[in-house]
Amino acid sequence: MDHQTFLEWSEKAARWGAEYRARLRELPVRAQTAPGEIAARIAPRPPETGESMETIFADFEDIILPGMTHWQHPRFFAYFPANAAPVSVVAEYLVTAMAAQCMLWQTSPAATELETAMIGWLRDGLGLPEGFTGSIQDSASSATLNAVLVMRERALGWEGNRKGLSAAPPVRIYTTGQVHTSIDRAIWVAGIGEANLVRLPVTGPGRSMDVKALDEAIRRDRESGYLPAGVIACTGGTSIGAYDDIAGVVRVAHEHGLYVHVDAAWAGAAMICPELRHFWAGVEEADSIVFNPHKWLGAQFDCSVQFIRDPECLVKTLAIQPEYLKTSGKDGFINYSEWSVPLGRRFRALKLWFLLRHHGLEGLRTMIRNHIAWAEKLCSRLRAHPRFEITSDPFLSLFTFVPKSDAGADAERQVQTYLDAINNDGRIYLTQTRLDGRLVIRFQAGQFDMTEADADMAFDVLCELADRFA
Repeated sequence: MDHQTFLEWSEKAARWGAEYRARLRELPVRAQTAPGEIAARIAPRPPETGESMETIFADFEDIILPGMTHWQHPRFFAYFPANAAPVSVVAEYLVTAMAAQCMLWQTSPAATELETAMIGWLRDGLGLPEGFTGSIQDSASSATLNAVLVMRERALGWEGNRKGLSAAPPVRIYTTGQVHTSIDRAIWVAGIGEANLVRLPVTGPGRSMDVKALDEAIRRDRESGYLPAGVIACTGGTSIGAYDDIAGVVRVAHEHGLYVHVDAAWAGAAMICPELRHFWAGVEEADSIVFNPHKWLGAQFDCSVQFIRDPECLVKTLAIQPEYLKTSGKDGFINYSEWSVPLGRRFRALKLWFLLRHHGLEGLRTMIRNHIAWAEKLCSRLRAHPRFEITSDPFLSLFTFVPKSDAGADAERQVQTYLDAINNDGRIYLTQTRLDGRLVIRFQAGQFDMTEADADMAFDVLCELADRFA
């Protein structure tokens, strides 16, 4: 592709992206295709000779687009958002065009130094103390794995990477059943094993970790020959928004010399609002924190920030410095590839810089406050409606509900049938979870371009379809 053709198709792709965003409300939120339908239309073998961009782009629109679920749709109320504010998309155009590999300071000094600056901006925006530094990871899964590896190495006297785990006592990590499954995977990958992930009971309306049970479990495990290493707490659990007593967890964990990691992947963005910070009171004493600007804050995926109190522990755990990765004749720089498992690093800081400068913290606060208010309003309307039962109250912009049913043993099937009808209808998109063993439906408001009218439409759709099951 020559320069002129590259320019023409780049302009066409940018126009297509803007037009796509403008018409999202006309499209069904979730893909309406059947399994295998897209694959059946893709050639079974690669072409021997090149095809024209006109043909390729036409096939993209005809074959690929119908099979896409529209995560930027204003009525995407499923999972958690993976927002991509338009200004963030523009930044990603530039990152993609430059295509830099930002693994070391010398491979792109601006990427490293802007990343350091953006960590500082976000730390201040969230009200965290200056003692925290950090880096931008691809996802919370990677940040949590980093934390678990540090827990393991600290507990093993920094000998785990060298000697392995076979000669050491079993390492124990403590959490609750409300955390994300990325914690399970981190335990697997770190070689600790699922049997050594201790699930503690929860208490209170926030389904918070029972800190007394934490203390007892650590003492019991030490007496039994285990090696307690760390605690993973959460603020805004994926299922229903559970939030731990961070201050209590940190107090107990640090009394026993354990590392504390706080998973605030979704809810952390809301902490730019000072009035919401009581939900993670005590977080300033944690050892590491993860939150995802690519969820509620509007940064294009992938963009996950890991704040770290003592980066030397992370570097000691992960850094490898072969000769070909050394920088000669320079001092006072950071190689962020030593702060993560992957060596390769994308230039993720640029979209944060664009996003924070364009919207400002107050603009982002307004969006988050609106989402919370609209979710609370919807919850109140459903609570007052005879066809619905609220099964968990709003935590920020997340709550759960079910349609009321006299179906007895078939109640769960009716909930699933109702949810399928909602998603097949296409006007809104919701997902499910289990609460005390019961299948319930989640609603979360968080899409960047959502308006109050979108929440009102959700109410209308839910009522209209519920009447069909009356």
